[in-house]
Amino acid sequence: MTKFREMGQSQLAALALQASPEPLLMVDPFADLVVEANPAACRLLGLAPGGDTRFSALHPGQMPALIVFTQAALAKGFWWTRNLTPRSAEGRAVRLEYAGTRIDTAEGPLMLVGLTDLDERRRRDTDADAQFYMQGGIAEWQRVARFFRDLERENQLILRAVGEGIYGVNAEGTTTFVNPAAERMLGWSAEELVGTDMHATVHHHHADGSLYPQGDCPIYAAFRDGAVHQVANEVFWRRDGRPLWVEYTSTPIRDRGEVVGAVVVFRDIGQRREAEERLRAAHDEVDALHKRLELENAYLQEEIRREGNHRGIIGTSAQIQTILRQVELVAPTDASVLITGESGTGKELIARAIHQASDRSARPLIRVNCAAIPRELFESEFFGHSRGAFTGALRDRIGRFELAGGGTIFLDEVGEIPLDLQGKLLRVLQEGQFERVGEARTRAVDVRVIAATNRDLEAEVKRGRFRRDLFFRLNVFPIHSVPLRERPEDIPLLALHFLDRPGRKAGAGKLTLSQGDVRRLCRYDWPGNVRELENVIERGVILARDGRLRLDLPGDGTPKVEVATAPLGEAAPILTEEDRRARDEASLVGALRAAGGKVSGPGGAAERLGIKPTTLASRLKTLGIRPTAYRVRG
Repeated sequence: MTKFREMGQSQLAALALQASPEPLLMVDPFADLVVEANPAACRLLGLAPGGDTRFSALHPGQMPALIVFTQAALAKGFWWTRNLTPRSAEGRAVRLEYAGTRIDTAEGPLMLVGLTDLDERRRRDTDADAQFYMQGGIAEWQRVARFFRDLERENQLILRAVGEGIYGVNAEGTTTFVNPAAERMLGWSAEELVGTDMHATVHHHHADGSLYPQGDCPIYAAFRDGAVHQVANEVFWRRDGRPLWVEYTSTPIRDRGEVVGAVVVFRDIGQRREAEERLRAAHDEVDALHKRLELENAYLQEEIRREGNHRGIIGTSAQIQTILRQVELVAPTDASVLITGESGTGKELIARAIHQASDRSARPLIRVNCAAIPRELFESEFFGHSRGAFTGALRDRIGRFELAGGGTIFLDEVGEIPLDLQGKLLRVLQEGQFERVGEARTRAVDVRVIAATNRDLEAEVKRGRFRRDLFFRLNVFPIHSVPLRERPEDIPLLALHFLDRPGRKAGAGKLTLSQGDVRRLCRYDWPGNVRELENVIERGVILARDGRLRLDLPGDGTPKVEVATAPLGEAAPILTEEDRRARDEASLVGALRAAGGKVSGPGGAAERLGIKPTTLASRLKTLGIRPTAYRVRG
């Protein structure tokens, strides 16, 4: 012993440093240098023996944590941390625990840093536990088994009395006891469950059928981490294969301070879930109804803003009386109605009159302008779509048919519906069923259909541009809306109605129609029908001066067809429908030529004809006339 003492403490310390299996560093904190590193530290960190290495270079990007550790070790004499993660010799991040001890020397303080590999420590702990159980052998297993038997026996009265299911598992996941309530709920007897792997028996899959790995089971986690685990919404699987919705608590059980298993208390929450589902469904239904009412309200508000015109059918002519009788006949039924006639003759007005006189008047009349819907959006507009059905479908949308449920849908310009969508429209009319775009669910709808068109649908059927079966389904009760030129006696009544409508120009005073105004109005041909008459009156009010209405008719009021002022005894020329169509087409072509192919704006064909540009565009489309063919080439 004497010869070792003669070696001196410094030599012994150097030997200890080199022989230690634990990585050790001797660090000069003020010079930021690793003064000495033992072989274990060199192997771990890839350091060259005897080389000068900066302590901070071992910890790139961790300077704040390094300063805190170093200052704490110097100030307190000892400090440890797990916040520093250097790179190993292989370049991987190493989980280490640093323990720093201050060493005072004549030259100044040094710091001895011990590095403990946490992963290696965990492996040693696992080996130690295994060695403990191997040394304990059957005696240790018997002790744990006796513990659970004693636990069950001492609490037998409680286990049998409670309504919740209770069972115990040991540290291997094997069932040790099961109370009667658990037997009733799971369908297994205690004899069948005790001694089995409880997770593999009742907890093997999630509710959606996916595998439930044992390592993810919160019940087993209780005796692995020693914490109580509460789960609110999972399934146990009964003996008959049916899922049992439960909430449960897994509590670790300790004997002599060691966790030896867990006790699980669970209750059946199936009825509560069903009640919650019913409540959720009721809330969803209320929300859906609320959204639908909001949509209906927004739609009706839009219609109110858009429709400033009259709601009654104005006129005393025989043609109007015929239409009114037809409305009275068909309104009480649910028959489909097809209203034909030129643009501007009041087809929508007839549809509204039918709806208001029907038993569906308490529900909305939903109008769809088929001519204004882009081809790719027809199906979505009619039947709605689900979120994500196509680009831009950011939320679920109710279609017009669903919105009109219990009421009436008015398909204006029905001849514009693409041929490939007509079959789906036919299905709604025949079966009352449809699917939203992007949704497989079939929905039922109760809706009455009123359609309108300015096309000759029979001719369209012959040309193959309109389905014959759909035409017959729509044309159950046809109504023809007569053009204004064929009922001149209604022109003064309509003009007075438009003139007296609220909201006219402020300061215009009381305006009336003179006899001359009436004669001029009755002489005009009205190719734009009632809509054109309304525009002429509107324009006349705007131009009124000194209480006198100024009518601005195309051609300066030049008579186009003598109607009311034809001399007695002279018969007005009789034109066939074909002649009239040819004359109208010639008039449109003449206006386009005069305007150089320009449809709207000053000097355009619409202004020359005295009709709206949209009305002219619709007529040109119907006749297949292209305005570009009449543009002046520069």
